[in-house]
Amino acid sequence: MPIRSASARWQGNLTEGSGTIKTGKGGIQGNYSFKSRFEEGEGTNPEELIGAAHAGCFSMAFSKALADAGFTPTSVETVAKVHMDKTDAGFSVTKIDLETVGDVPGVDDGTFQKIAEDAKANCPISRLLSPGAEITLSAKLS
Repeated sequence: MPIRSASARWQGNLTEGSGTIKTGKGGIQGNYSFKSRFEEGEGTNPEELIGAAHAGCFSMAFSKALADAGFTPTSVETVAKVHMDKTDAGFSVTKIDLETVGDVPGVDDGTFQKIAEDAKANCPISRLLSPGAEITLSAKLS
């Protein structure tokens, strides 16, 4: 497997500085700042990028698991809501809520839920994040 990379450049102090984040092949590039991370300012932040990575990984893992079970999905759309809280150790990602909607012909809700939970437990990004953050899942058929 190839090694993936991303980079960031920060200029200035924490509260007044700014930076850029980009993926290695240039697929995603964005500005970030104290305000985009800790307030509601314009730009992105590391937590949104973690959410994008998790949503993307889960959607792919869920699609594969559905197909492996004989249910080829038309689509799987996932939102990852990343919670960052102040803890005794400092700011930490404490929880990620995955909210997914699948258009999956022929699957019943019980089977859909079981496959979704298995995908949540086994996607590589969930395995990376679950020791330090609670991961919840809401899965719905469209």
